[in-house]
Amino acid sequence: MKMIDEWLWLSFDELSSTNDKALELCLEPPAEKFVVTAVRQTKGRGRRGRSWIGLDGNLFMTQAIPLDLKFIGDIVFMVSLSVLETIKDISPNSDVKLKWPNDVLVEGCKISGILLEKAANGYIIAGTGINIQSSPDFGKDTIYKAASLKDFNIKTDITEFLKIYLKKFDNNFSLWQKKGFQAIRDIWLQHTKGLNEEITANLEHESKTGIFKGVDDNGVLLLEQEGKIIKIYAGDIFYKKEE
Repeated sequence: MKMIDEWLWLSFDELSSTNDKALELCLEPPAEKFVVTAVRQTKGRGRRGRSWIGLDGNLFMTQAIPLDLKFIGDIVFMVSLSVLETIKDISPNSDVKLKWPNDVLVEGCKISGILLEKAANGYIIAGTGINIQSSPDFGKDTIYKAASLKDFNIKTDITEFLKIYLKKFDNNFSLWQKKGFQAIRDIWLQHTKGLNEEITANLEHESKTGIFKGVDDNGVLLLEQEGKIIKIYAGDIFYKKEE
């Protein structure tokens, strides 16, 4: 166990999932704020029931944040923004963009995955996987190819990335505490891909195409169709040239 600023860092050689370990630790929290990492993760979970493949050299971390569950949507934006800012800190000239609701893209390739869950004792846990050294191959059918930072000659390691990330997150969390979600949203939108461009949102039973007009005060995607705004609460979005 080590301290990184105000975070207790618990590092493990192998876990089924850093989220699972954090959920367990929240039953008797070892510190007010703590982060769990693993060198290897055997059963990582992703958004909407998808798996997150754990490859050597990548960062698998879960933050345990004491915060009311009603703010879980705000945390999604803080985490993805902090990942982007970390990459930009390490490699300022990199082409890094955010994709609603929680993806971070480098040169159009997916570089991370984020999964938030409710935990015991008033905690929210935020699990994040960062492809630092390697990336899984999902085949030719996927629109968003997974890639690693190494693929783009962005040189870092687990410890450096984690330390920078936690500082970025703390800065964004402090801004959120002082000025609310709108302040985070405004910065997030400066880095998002496809703002004011045509996108398609694939929902559970249908698809909707329109102009991406940003997100509302709750992080819900705003899609303009024939002059009317439609709210998209969950789904996968694709940009016109990728369809």
